[in-house]
Amino acid sequence: MKVGILGGGQLARMLAAAGIPLGLDFTIVDPKRDACAGALGRLVTADWNDDAAIEALSGCERVTCDFENVPATVLDALSTRTTVHPSARALATGQDRLAEKRMFESLDIPVPPFAAVSSRPELLEALERIGFPAVLKTRRMGYDGKGQAVLRTPEDLEPAWQALGDHELILEGFVPFDFECAITVVRSASGDLRCYPLSRTVHHDGILRLAMAPAPRADQLQARAEGLGRALAEHLDYVGCLTLELFAVDGRLLANEFAPRVHNSAHWTIEGAQVSQFENHLRAVCDWPLGETAARGRSLMINWIGEMPAREKLLACRGLHWHDYGKQARSGRKVGHATLTEADGQALEELMAGLAPCLDAQSASLLTGLMNDSA
Repeated sequence: MKVGILGGGQLARMLAAAGIPLGLDFTIVDPKRDACAGALGRLVTADWNDDAAIEALSGCERVTCDFENVPATVLDALSTRTTVHPSARALATGQDRLAEKRMFESLDIPVPPFAAVSSRPELLEALERIGFPAVLKTRRMGYDGKGQAVLRTPEDLEPAWQALGDHELILEGFVPFDFECAITVVRSASGDLRCYPLSRTVHHDGILRLAMAPAPRADQLQARAEGLGRALAEHLDYVGCLTLELFAVDGRLLANEFAPRVHNSAHWTIEGAQVSQFENHLRAVCDWPLGETAARGRSLMINWIGEMPAREKLLACRGLHWHDYGKQARSGRKVGHATLTEADGQALEELMAGLAPCLDAQSASLLTGLMNDSA
C-alpha cells in the first residue's frame, strides 16, 4: 500500500521506519529539500498546496500528516481524491487555540480560564477576569514555546504586546500544576479505541525534554485521562493517534492542548510498548487491526535539543536506545532522542542514575528533578 505523508520531519521519518516492515511505501511532501524523512521514502519538495504535492499524494491509497499546521484546505482537497486521516476538521481545530479550548469546554473537558484577545482593551479586560500570572499566546502556529509570553506583573504587558500584538491571541490563566502529563490514544475507522499509559512530561523553555511512562504516582489519573482522550477522539471521529496534553493539579486534570498526530511524549513507545504509536497510527490509517498499547515495562525518553551529544559515552549506558533524526544542528531544534527501558521502576531508576553523569548540566538537572519528584 502507498501512504502519503504531509510533512517530512522526524515524525514522518519514524512513521516510515515503522511502516516499511509492514510493507508500506511512502511518498513524503515537505517544502524543505533536506527534510529528514526523505531518507526513508520518495520526497517531493513542494509547498503544501502546490499542484505537484496534490498530484503526488493523490496517487497514494492513504494520506496522513506529521505536522498539524498543514492548511486544512489541502486535506479537504485531497479527501476528494483519496482517503485522508486525520480529517481536515481535526487539523483545523488543532490549529486554533481558541477553537480548541471552546471544543474542550463543549465536551466537559476541564481547562484553565481563557479569553480571546484582539486588542489592548480586550487584553486588559481579560486580565481583570483571569488575573496575574497568565500566558498570552498566538492562536495559531505556536509550538515548542514559540508565540507565547508569560505575564507575571503589569510590567510584562508592553513587551508581550510588542512581540505578539500583530496576531490573533488568546489569554490563558497560568496553571500552578503539580506535574504535566499526556495521554495518547489511537482510534480506528471502525471506532476501536485504545490508550497508551499516561506519560509524565517535563518541559524547559516550552520544549519537551523528558517523558516517563507509565507515569509514576499517576495510577489514579489513568482512567480519567483515558476518558478525556476518548471523548475528544470520538467527537472528532478521529482516525489515527492523537495526544492530549494535560496539567495535573491537586488530583484533577486540566487540558492544555491536543495534537492531531503522533507525538513526542509517546516516542518511548518505540521500545517501551507492545506496538508503538507510529505503527498503530499506520494501522489505523490503513484500516488494519490495532495493536496492543500496553507498556513492556518502564521507560524514560530524553530529547536531544539543538545538537546531538557525543554518542560513544552515552551508548555505553546500559538499556539506552539511540535515535538520530539526521537533522542539521540548530538552537532549540529537536534533533534526536534516547530511550531507557527496564522491567520495573526501581531498575529504571538505576539506569537513570547511571545516565545523569553523561548528560549536559541542564539535562542532568531536569533528570535529577524528575527522579526526586517521582520517588
